[in-house]
Amino acid sequence: MSDMAILINTAVAVLATVVLIVRFKVNPVISLVIGSVYLGLSAGLGVTKTVETITGGFGEIMVEVGLLIAFGVLMGSILNETGAIRRLVEHLLHVFGPKRLPYTMGLALGTALQSIFLDVLLVISAPLARKLAPRIGKLGTARMATAMAIALECGIVFMVPGVAALALAGLLSVPLGKMMIFGLILIVPTIIISIAIMTFLFRRGFWNEEKDEDHIYLEEDDDDTSAAGTETIAAGTDTGAGSGSTGNGTGAPGHSGRSNGDGAVTEPVPAGASVAVAEADKEREAPLLVLFAPLLVSLLLIGAGAILEILKIEMAWLQLLGEPVIALLIGLIGTGVMGRYTVGQKRVETAIATGFKESGQILILTGVGGSLAATVGAAGLGDILGGFFSASTVAPLLVVWGIAALLHIAVGSVTLSAITAAGLLAPIAPAIGIDPVLIALAAGAGSLFMVHVTSNTFWLLQSLLGQSVRGALKSVTVGVSVASVVAILLIMPMSLLF
Repeated sequence: MSDMAILINTAVAVLATVVLIVRFKVNPVISLVIGSVYLGLSAGLGVTKTVETITGGFGEIMVEVGLLIAFGVLMGSILNETGAIRRLVEHLLHVFGPKRLPYTMGLALGTALQSIFLDVLLVISAPLARKLAPRIGKLGTARMATAMAIALECGIVFMVPGVAALALAGLLSVPLGKMMIFGLILIVPTIIISIAIMTFLFRRGFWNEEKDEDHIYLEEDDDDTSAAGTETIAAGTDTGAGSGSTGNGTGAPGHSGRSNGDGAVTEPVPAGASVAVAEADKEREAPLLVLFAPLLVSLLLIGAGAILEILKIEMAWLQLLGEPVIALLIGLIGTGVMGRYTVGQKRVETAIATGFKESGQILILTGVGGSLAATVGAAGLGDILGGFFSASTVAPLLVVWGIAALLHIAVGSVTLSAITAAGLLAPIAPAIGIDPVLIALAAGAGSLFMVHVTSNTFWLLQSLLGQSVRGALKSVTVGVSVASVVAILLIMPMSLLF
């Protein structure tokens, strides 16, 4: 088959996948499998070879990251149940003060807390961010909403153990320790610079409080949370989040609030909250550092293993502990032990069950991303596209970024667009001559561009932080797009150094 025919069939497969998802609302997993089947058959692989390639690609990526994703989500679910996230945000406020809160909370959400499924982390932290926004000043809502949007979306694609970061590392065969180190180097300046840029724009008139904030929602929320209501909602957030996303994207996972008629969700004090608070009083409270210690130890072990590999130092016991699966298993066991001590065995078991439910979709989606990558490679696309790139320039990274950005604009999912872009580009990574970790980061950066109304995260941030749709388009769509551009501008110089 000619090179042009392979290129055309690949384009048709990707376009058909996007149309199935966007126009016909077919589940992304099914759509990606259909696209892979079409590409395999049209490229002349035959029925048997196509099926073997799809299933083999699925299995290979699961070997790479399946357990890692599951362990990371389970750790996050247990931390959620212990109330560690709420306490961390309160601690940041106490230490750094309200003026620096957008930066400190953004860095915490984007780095240390990425073992938690994005929607769950958003629902946990949003009520606290909303209550603290007035203490920041006139632009509190705008700054907190933008900081949360940037941090959550960047964290999921750049920072291990964010699920998209794990998937990108697996698809592009990037050692997880290396992905973590490079991701940390990238995400910290990206979050800080992006929040600073958006703050500058807000102060120059980009934010209109009358039009960009939902005042009806905020007034009702203030009434509901007077006196002891604030503490009640904080406690309710820890036990109610994490039950999955709503189907239409206009509500929050596990959220029991009422709609005010325009898509915003209010938070009345839940029935039986006094019982929940009474039960919470019986809990044991461990120091915050102790609660997060197992997760931090896991990340340190992974980082140490990566450094040993880079420096070519032989240290068998540390190499074993630094293997990502072993390191995250240690973290999961430690987090489970702390969970049993603080909230009891029954609630830990509930958290684990919730974590398994949440990790299922991302595991399957990551697997079919591997199927697409394997089919693209078997069709010979890697050899064809490899000739179009020059390793002496940064242009390949811009192309990677552009492909991921276009896919995100079309399908509206950061994780899906990053995984699909990585799947398409994995076979050409060796031919480009650029370190695969930079390709992974570029694909992640591109997938952040234009988070808009097709994204469930957009609607969660709009409703939970008391914004109008116009306001969310500024804080979420523009804010995360700024982060996308900042990230690729930081990645390109990295390609000249590494």
